[in-house]
Amino acid sequence: MPDSDLPPTFELAATLGAQLLARGWRVTCAESCTGGGIAAAITDVAGSSHWFETGFVTYANGAKERLLGVSASTLALSGAVSEAVVREMAQGALRQAGADIAVAVSGVAGPDGGSAEKPVGTVWLAWASANGVETRLCQFSGDRAAVRRQAVQVALEGLLRCAQG
Repeated sequence: MPDSDLPPTFELAATLGAQLLARGWRVTCAESCTGGGIAAAITDVAGSSHWFETGFVTYANGAKERLLGVSASTLALSGAVSEAVVREMAQGALRQAGADIAVAVSGVAGPDGGSAEKPVGTVWLAWASANGVETRLCQFSGDRAAVRRQAVQVALEGLLRCAQG
């Protein structure tokens, strides 16, 4: 497709891939509310198999525990949409995939599921590497698709910062 028709995430993912290739690094992702959107954006880039081997879609809490090692007590105390959970998701993905950097995302994409404390559009993200974990709370607007698109965009932007830094 012509460059003008490419989604904004494509350019981010392509730039991320170039950075990862230059460093000889690999990336992974642990996704909940984005449902594979980050992995899809990454694998839209031809040759991404050189820097992306695996990703995790852990929509249910049991999958977060089983596949990523998220603690049941963390989930019970903080809830799936929390800084503590995305931190553990990112660390678990990094460990399980043997990657150099990871991103994790969990949020309330809507239209239902929000609360006064965590309204629709609330999304936590975490980026992990050997240097530690960085987290960010976002409050996105729009419908379910818009919230998910924005989360993928922020996830890729954070991965690019990790790869450059």
